[in-house]
Amino acid sequence: MLSHFNIDANCQGATQMLHLYQDERVLGILPFFHSFGYMVFWFVMFNNAAMIFHPSPLDVAAIGELIRQYRLTFIVITPTFLQLYVRRCTPEQFSSVRVILTGAEKLPTPLAQSIEDKFSIGPIEGYGVTECAPVIAVNCPDFRAAGYYQPASRRGTVGQPLPGVSLRIVDPDNYTPLPTGTPGMLLVKGPNVMNGYLGRDDLTTQVMRDGWYITGDIASLDDDGFLTITDRLSRFSKIGGEMVPHGKVEEALQQAAGADSQVFAVTGLPDDKKGERLAVLHTLDENLIPDILAKLSASGLPNLFIPSRSQFVKVEVLPVLGTGKLDLRSVKRLASERLQGSAES
Repeated sequence: MLSHFNIDANCQGATQMLHLYQDERVLGILPFFHSFGYMVFWFVMFNNAAMIFHPSPLDVAAIGELIRQYRLTFIVITPTFLQLYVRRCTPEQFSSVRVILTGAEKLPTPLAQSIEDKFSIGPIEGYGVTECAPVIAVNCPDFRAAGYYQPASRRGTVGQPLPGVSLRIVDPDNYTPLPTGTPGMLLVKGPNVMNGYLGRDDLTTQVMRDGWYITGDIASLDDDGFLTITDRLSRFSKIGGEMVPHGKVEEALQQAAGADSQVFAVTGLPDDKKGERLAVLHTLDENLIPDILAKLSASGLPNLFIPSRSQFVKVEVLPVLGTGKLDLRSVKRLASERLQGSAES
């Protein structure tokens, strides 16, 4: 349950960090049924800026033309959709764009670099959850003027918290606050935190602790207040007693493959010997997998983090939700169906 106050506070906090100018033109492609798209709409309306809509974020040709035709300056998008645009849109179409802001999922470093190489715009990344209306932290465009430079973003982080939003990193087991730079469970408190889950006081009690919302994300804060998300606690597999983060394995696979868009999705499946095993959906040629695994082994990644060759499943496309996020339930279901009865060798 998000109140009008939650939404308003979130938009006002974002306005203090992300300035929209009078002639700003924002691309509206994120669905309203998703909190990110809903918040962006009100954020733009509160700032009296122009917004140009298109009903489908997957209609890349039409969106590229909209950006060119209306000289759009500000794009808010998910990395999954953005990787479609970097492949099929031209630098000329993006020549008016000054800000590309991503959220809803992690921005892969190779994708960020390919955006900067092609469009000469370094995309910035924010972070939020629906229960927080949804923005918690955001990177901002750096400020430059004659004789003055103020950095407002840091690559690899999701930025600094919005004004009025407090963050705390704690031990996931006992909720003891952890020192700066130490990864732990991320808690959030502020005017953007929800009133609870409708009709589910039991679920609300599970995620609220003394006014702090328990995000379920593992993160760390640096000395300057920049937040880095490591992974979701739910996206870990406990293999042989050790917690293995799916996101880190995906990132290592992406780097080994030299891919600038997501071609791997990692999940965990039950295993009789080790408790769980890693399974991987991918869209590459099967013949490339042995070489990628060899590079992974040579990279110094722990053996537990390296999936078995027998646990790779080729698919035409990785399943995604309408919001642009990876569909983790479908990833697990597809892997389970295709690897049914298969044990890690």
